[in-house]
Amino acid sequence: MTVQINPSILSADFANLAAELERIRDADWAHVDVMDQHFVPNLTLGLPIVQRLAQVSPVPLDVHLMIEDADRWAPQYAEAGAGSVTFHAEAAQAPVRLARELRGAGVRAGLALRPATPVEPFLDLLGEFDMLLVMTVEPGFGGQSFLDSMLPKIARARRVIEERELAVWVQVDGGVSTQTVARAAEAGADVMVAGSAVYGAQDASARIAELRRLAQQHRH
Repeated sequence: MTVQINPSILSADFANLAAELERIRDADWAHVDVMDQHFVPNLTLGLPIVQRLAQVSPVPLDVHLMIEDADRWAPQYAEAGAGSVTFHAEAAQAPVRLARELRGAGVRAGLALRPATPVEPFLDLLGEFDMLLVMTVEPGFGGQSFLDSMLPKIARARRVIEERELAVWVQVDGGVSTQTVARAAEAGADVMVAGSAVYGAQDASARIAELRRLAQQHRH
């Protein structure tokens, strides 16, 4: 599949989100970070804002829940209009049941892993998900440096996905830039979340195109 670029609105101007979504009209998805100040030490936006963003966004919403009690809250983000809902393995009591509930609601279901969470316990469950998100920074804040130590984890997941011929996307989130996107693609990621790399650029569309080109060149 072609590489997808999902700019994170965590790096956008929160006072002008409709205009900031227009700036990334050429992206595949808009990545929306929902944080609750419990699962991660930051507080961002919640259900009412996601619902409104879904009504005005020119691209579908890729919602990343960094919240506790994902089993309770994730389905509500599907109802709010998200196209994809990703929850953390560390925050879900019954990840397979939750993924099935999300898919039943007509949205893509993603499973996210913090850097210290190994992928091995979840390899047998990958077919239950549409996407695996390998965090390449500690979740919570934008603008952090890419953790190269996550590349082997990405590669192991990709190998299993290909061996089993699963239709699962591998997403990376954190520190993705023109300097790091090629390494992530080479390891096997095909969905790139980029925040400050896109929103810090003069021309967001040109930066999205550049990231896509660099990643595509290094995809196997």
